[in-house]
Amino acid sequence: MDLTVVAYVIYLLVSVALTVWVARTLSSNGRVFLADVLRGNEKLADAVNHLLVVGFYLVNLGFVALYLSGDGDIGSTREVFEALSTKLGVVLLVLGVMHLGNVFVLSKIRRRGVMEREQMPPVAPQGWVAPAGGA
Repeated sequence: MDLTVVAYVIYLLVSVALTVWVARTLSSNGRVFLADVLRGNEKLADAVNHLLVVGFYLVNLGFVALYLSGDGDIGSTREVFEALSTKLGVVLLVLGVMHLGNVFVLSKIRRRGVMEREQMPPVAPQGWVAPAGGA
């Protein structure tokens, strides 16, 4: 069998497995964070979490598929490892950037929600007081 095909198969198996593992980890651990961001609305948190996971899969698996093509023929075992390390390294970097992007956006949403909650008075106003001075 051609070593290029072997490298492609290994690359696809490892990349897809990594993408699934990262997506599941983010989904299970991010649910609590989303519930906090969305003020305890569990149903909405689950829906947003599911949409984020689907988007994560689409972007990352699309990148894995586009990055499959190689620069040339692989003729030795050493070249298989070199090609795999380059391709998998780039896939891992893309997964990391996607994760950091999600965390950044969600933290900005959370920060805005916390600020909105702090601006509301703890009790409803009970009356109006005229400004002092004015003689």
